[in-house]
Amino acid sequence: MKFSRIRAIAKKEIIQIKRDPLSLAMAFIMPVMLLFIFGYAITLDVNNLSTVVLDRDNSSLSRELISEFRESGYFSIKGYVSDDKAITDFLDRGNAQVAITIPEDFSESIKAGKTAELQAIVDGSDSNTASIALGYISAIPELYSQRISGKFKKPIIEPRPRVWYNSELKSRNFIIPGLIAVIMMVIAALLTSLTVAREWERGTMEQLISTPVKVPELIIGKVAPYFLIGFIDVVMSIVLAVFLFDVPLRGSLPLLLGLSSLFLTGALCLGILISIVAKSQLVASQVAMVATFLPAFLLSGFLFAIANMPPPLRMITRIIPARYFVNILKGIFLKGSPARLLIGEAIFLIIFALAVFLLANRKFKKRIA
Repeated sequence: MKFSRIRAIAKKEIIQIKRDPLSLAMAFIMPVMLLFIFGYAITLDVNNLSTVVLDRDNSSLSRELISEFRESGYFSIKGYVSDDKAITDFLDRGNAQVAITIPEDFSESIKAGKTAELQAIVDGSDSNTASIALGYISAIPELYSQRISGKFKKPIIEPRPRVWYNSELKSRNFIIPGLIAVIMMVIAALLTSLTVAREWERGTMEQLISTPVKVPELIIGKVAPYFLIGFIDVVMSIVLAVFLFDVPLRGSLPLLLGLSSLFLTGALCLGILISIVAKSQLVASQVAMVATFLPAFLLSGFLFAIANMPPPLRMITRIIPARYFVNILKGIFLKGSPARLLIGEAIFLIIFALAVFLLANRKFKKRIA
C-alpha cells in the first residue's frame, strides 16, 4: 500500500467535490439545518398545557386553587366554562388538553375539615403528555392543601431526591447529543454512498481499474476527504450544541473528538460499501438513508429506551453503531465520563469500522463484468 496512490485518489475526490456544489451544500448545510429543525422541534418537556375550568363553587378558595394551577407554569388557563357539555366541546376540538371541575361544596368541605374532591379530565390521545399532566395535577392540589391547612405532619420517611447529570430535567440536554449521532450517521454514509457509484455511472471506473491502484488504497483515498468534511461537521455540531442549545459539555473534548473519529470512519466505510454494491447513485442514496436513518433514530436509544424494547429488537440494537455513539455523546456531554468507562463502546466502533472496510474491500472487484 503506497501513500502516494492514496493521496492521488484523495486529490481526485477533492476536485470532484469542488465541482459538485450540491455535495458541498449537503455536507455542511444539511447537518446544521437538521440540528436546528430537530433540536427545536423535538422536545419532551410539557409546559403550558391548555386548560379550561368549570368552577361550580366560585369561592375564594376555588379561585385560589385555580391561581395555583396558572402560576405553576405548567397550565395555561384558556377559559372558563359553565357546563360539562362545553368541556366536551373543548376537548373534542383539541382546544384544551386538560379540564378541571371544582364541585359546589369544595370550600365547604375544606372548612369542615373534610376531603374536597377535584375532577380533572385529560386528553389521552397523547399518552406521554397525559401521564405527565396527571403527575402535575396530583402534585399541585396536594401542596395547596398543605399550605392552607397549616398542618404539616412530620413523615416517618422523608425522601430527598437528587437528579444527577441533568438536574433541571431538560429534554434538550439528552436529545441534542443523541441527535448529533443520528445526523452524523446519515450524512457520513450518504456522502460516501455516491462516490463509487458515481464512477460507474460516469464511465471513469474503467480508468481507475486500469491503474495500479489497489482496492484498499482506492477506498482509503475516497474516504479521506469525506472524513475531513465529517470531522468539521462534528465540530460544528458540538459548537451549536454548547453555545446555541446550552447543552453542558462536562467531559473531555479531545476524547469526544477521538471517539467521534472512530464512529465517522465506520459510517463512511458503510457508505462506500453501499456504493460498491449498488453501482447506482439513486439506489445507493436511497439504501443509505434507509440503512442509517431508521436504525439510528429508532434503535439507538436516542429517543426510545432500549430496555423497554422487545428482546429480539434489543438484540438487533447491539449491531447498530449509533447506539454506542449515543452512549458516548451522552456520557461525555452530561456525565463527563472518562475514557475507561467508554472502552466497550470504542472497541465496538473499531470492530465495526474494520469489518465494514474489509467487507467493502472484498466486494469491490478490479475487473469489468
